[in-house]
Amino acid sequence: MTGSVKVHIVHAFTHNNAGGNPAGVVLDADQYTAEQKLHIAKAVGLSETAFVSRSDSAAFKLEFFTPNRQIAHCGHATVATFSLLRALDMVGEGLSSKETIDGNRDILIKADMAFMQQKAPRFQPIAADDNHDGNHDGNHDGNQCAAAYDRILKSMGLATQDLIPGQVPTIVNTGNSFLLIPINSRDRLAQIQPKQAEINAISEEFDLIGFYPFTLEAQDTGHAASTRMFAPRYGIDEEAATGMAAGPLACLLYTALQQAGPSLQIEQGYLMHPASPSLIQVDLDIRHGTIHSLMAGGRARVEKTLNIDL
Repeated sequence: MTGSVKVHIVHAFTHNNAGGNPAGVVLDADQYTAEQKLHIAKAVGLSETAFVSRSDSAAFKLEFFTPNRQIAHCGHATVATFSLLRALDMVGEGLSSKETIDGNRDILIKADMAFMQQKAPRFQPIAADDNHDGNHDGNHDGNQCAAAYDRILKSMGLATQDLIPGQVPTIVNTGNSFLLIPINSRDRLAQIQPKQAEINAISEEFDLIGFYPFTLEAQDTGHAASTRMFAPRYGIDEEAATGMAAGPLACLLYTALQQAGPSLQIEQGYLMHPASPSLIQVDLDIRHGTIHSLMAGGRARVEKTLNIDL
């Protein structure tokens, strides 16, 4: 197939109608092959582009491509897609759903916000020794985790004293795996100089989307944490808003750092150059003190359209 493809550029997780993380959205994507979708995503050049097709099991089928590969889920591209569908009157307020390569997920349209469902969290601490009493329920043994601890800190230019006391880097999965790194100050988070090649190697080893360092010292009062996101494995040096990582972070904040739920707001993008302030709201479904599932969402702004040649 030749011709041009219309791509909507939508900024998701905007804060006060500014900032956010841009995603590409292609409607009526049934006609394109996976190879063509990857070509389009590369041409768009954003961290993710979503492709919307017909679904037999959900309201819409969504496929997500970074510039170099397909990814199972993408938070900001999901919020971008359903915000666009809402603006085009293709979906109404209330519950909807998306089909993905990892199964179906609920979507909630609530006023001017779009939320996506994520699964109950799984935690895997990465401790400096293999006698850490954390909840190891991942696929990697303690020895592998202990060996990775120093590499993780070095890849961020960090030392143990830069971490929140009593906390260690932790892999959390609510649909995708992210490495959450607890930093003790906003200044130290801002100073991180990521070694992308080493982050990429560790991400491959542990099957991570990327590294999500955070601090409890948020810029705006009322926000639970401030974060950064590095995902070189998926061609992303740094990202302004990552809904699929904010969900795991909210779970860690609630379980390990005793942050009150059920609703937590995560800020991201403030420390990028240039800054792109973003805000992600995570609503935890807590039953008898345990997180059963969660919804992560925010607001979006339709920015422009592009035409990409096939």
